[in-house]
Amino acid sequence: MKEERFFYVPDAANQLELPEEEAKHAIRVLRLREGDEMFLQDGSGTFYHATVSLANNKHCYYTIDETIAQKRMWRGHIHLAIAPTKMMERMEWMAEKATEVGFDEITFLDCKFSERKKVRTDRIEKIIVSAFKQSRKGWLPTVNDMTPFEDFVNKNLPGRKFICHCYNEIAKRDFFSEISDNFPDGPSEDGTLDNDGSDDITVLVGPEGDFSIDEVRMALDRGYESVSLGTSRLRTETAGLSAVMMSQLARRL
Repeated sequence: MKEERFFYVPDAANQLELPEEEAKHAIRVLRLREGDEMFLQDGSGTFYHATVSLANNKHCYYTIDETIAQKRMWRGHIHLAIAPTKMMERMEWMAEKATEVGFDEITFLDCKFSERKKVRTDRIEKIIVSAFKQSRKGWLPTVNDMTPFEDFVNKNLPGRKFICHCYNEIAKRDFFSEISDNFPDGPSEDGTLDNDGSDDITVLVGPEGDFSIDEVRMALDRGYESVSLGTSRLRTETAGLSAVMMSQLARRL
């Protein structure tokens, strides 16, 4: 079986060559030459079957042989907003695995008890691109900069919004039960999906010390629903990945 090689090329249909980093990998690591086949992912829902037309030390040019539209694998927009851990390796692992599972967007939150106030989003983006290619996803997740908690919860986001926390004095419902009990219908007969935002899920996960109780109450005042991810007390990165996996299962087509 011939190995299939995938490359991320934004706006691939209107380009002639691979981006610099992808070209280096194609030429120096995979040693692609003229006539070799490859697949391009534009990150916006389309794959392209292409052929190398010219390869030298710095450039890898291609011609497109076939355009392959991708079908959505889940319904709605899954947005994880999470406070980064002190050790970024844990967040990087979570971002990689969440991309493999499938989600649409990640925002890093600056909370009262946050252990980290700065995030190198460029590094997270590289990790997500790698996982996006490896898992053959049609849409590349969006990575947002660190955002103050209050600024984020004040955004008018579509769909249902949830905050995960461990405070016993605030009533919580089970996150998976909530999103499963309201499972939407599938795509229409022509295979298209509604994009009115009603199926979107935004879920907040706090730092190791949890959100402050004032932050939880602020989110509830802004329309967020109070939920739990189960009976176990999870680390931040485990909670984030669990929330993505539950959202995926509930919205999977």
